[in-house]
Amino acid sequence: MLQTTETVAGEYSTPSDDAEFTYKALSRAAILATSFGVMGLMAWVAPLLTFLPLLAVIFAIAAFKNLKKYSQELTGTVWAWIGLVLGSALLIAAPAKHTYVYFTEVPEGYERVSFGVLKSPTGGQDIPTPAAFEMNGKKIFLKGYIHPTSISSMNAKTFVLVPDWATCCFGTQPPKTHMIEVRLTNDKFAQKSFRQHSLAGTFYVDLNPRHVDGLDGVYYFLEADHFEMSR
Repeated sequence: MLQTTETVAGEYSTPSDDAEFTYKALSRAAILATSFGVMGLMAWVAPLLTFLPLLAVIFAIAAFKNLKKYSQELTGTVWAWIGLVLGSALLIAAPAKHTYVYFTEVPEGYERVSFGVLKSPTGGQDIPTPAAFEMNGKKIFLKGYIHPTSISSMNAKTFVLVPDWATCCFGTQPPKTHMIEVRLTNDKFAQKSFRQHSLAGTFYVDLNPRHVDGLDGVYYFLEADHFEMSR
């Protein structure tokens, strides 16, 4: 006789417990925790990206709560742990590293200077700032990026320094007060790079803008005896 799955009462029987397959969804919070943990490795190089490992920790905690609450529906404990460990480690290590670098990177006898005090106000006249004139002839330390059009060889002794990555990498014409012409006086050479560099040397202001390769006029000049990629 042909066997059917119908019961005597005319209802379909349910599969046995041994044959039952339970599907569990992968926790989105756990995946986000791991993703932000991996992206958080960039915080080791860029202090402003420290928020990435923080997000990894936040999503990991959220993932653990969801996994406990919906243990029959969700999976992803391993991913949550990866995100938590990566995020926690970087959240401690990255700020500690950047703090150490900040207090040890300036060579003795030099004053730390930010590009911000050299740049003319937005919408204002593009001329040297009062702070720039005060630093004229002084030994300073600052960080910046090599403008790509200012280097024409693999081993350059002169180039133009700009304050941010956008100006550096897109190669546009920055305002005159956003540029410093650099001449290396030591045995170092500069090459095209998207990395931030640290420089120290004697700073000068020239009210007659000097033209450099590919750029229309520079007020500031730095004779640099210290040049390296930022740590």
